[in-house]
Amino acid sequence: MFPLDFEEFLYANGLNEFAISAMRKKFECEESLDEPTHNKMMDLFRKYLLVGGLPDAVNSYLNDHNIQLVRDIQSEIHDYYAADASKYDEEKKLKIRRIYDLIPSNMENKKKRVVAQNIENKRGKTFGDYSDEFEYLISAGIALNVQAISNPVFPLIESTGKNLLKLYLNDVGILTGILYGNNIRAVLDDEKSVNLGSVYESVVASELIAHGYKLFYYDNRCKGEVDYLIDDYNSLSAVPIEVKPGKDYTVHSALNTFVQNEDYHIKKAYVLSNERTVTHNGKITYLPIYYIMFFQNTPNTKDLNF
Repeated sequence: MFPLDFEEFLYANGLNEFAISAMRKKFECEESLDEPTHNKMMDLFRKYLLVGGLPDAVNSYLNDHNIQLVRDIQSEIHDYYAADASKYDEEKKLKIRRIYDLIPSNMENKKKRVVAQNIENKRGKTFGDYSDEFEYLISAGIALNVQAISNPVFPLIESTGKNLLKLYLNDVGILTGILYGNNIRAVLDDEKSVNLGSVYESVVASELIAHGYKLFYYDNRCKGEVDYLIDDYNSLSAVPIEVKPGKDYTVHSALNTFVQNEDYHIKKAYVLSNERTVTHNGKITYLPIYYIMFFQNTPNTKDLNF
């Protein structure tokens, strides 16, 4: 059971093709939505953070608008995901469950990456000791992986590191259920005391992967860091993406350092936030968070024939 992406969630909530196409044109022209439309989109986006995209959870929300019923469905599916590894023996099943259960707490940590020694709390353990378990979670679509790279230039896959990765849950609704339970106000009211950074990063990861991107990240204390990197095959360059749900979305010294590094050949970068207006600062474009639904990893059809 694979989740609906945000655009599919909009259709399920009654938005039609005309409305979504109009927003897509605004995105393509890097234009802002008007205030009422922006407010509507932010309301639906926050509801998507709570409900997620699991079809049964979405149907429950549309029929009853009751968070407890939605959470019950999410919890049942979460338990199924964690327990279902039928082709493996009991020892491997326990390791798979442990890796899966660690994902939310890993996401709340500063580095967010998986630490092999924490899986069984055993020193000396490496990623190679859990290759089957990682492969199962990722290939089954239960967990989304973001690979570390050592050299953030196109094509990114050339410098991937096998021993560093981040894992995200495949459904943001499951994540908010684990983090906040039935407290819908934590998400809907954008509470200052609640850091939604990991939640926003999770939904961005699921959107990008659903739209055909392979995700990478880069973290270098001296040279900068970014939440996500994707390949842009049209410009033959890597594109950094930062997710900033807070009021200080324009503060990103690490991204600035990264973009200014001439060795990386960065041509454009994006910062996604709650802000309505689309603005530019050098190579960096600031977009409202819901515009992530229009990122598509598709080739330029004009250049397919040779």
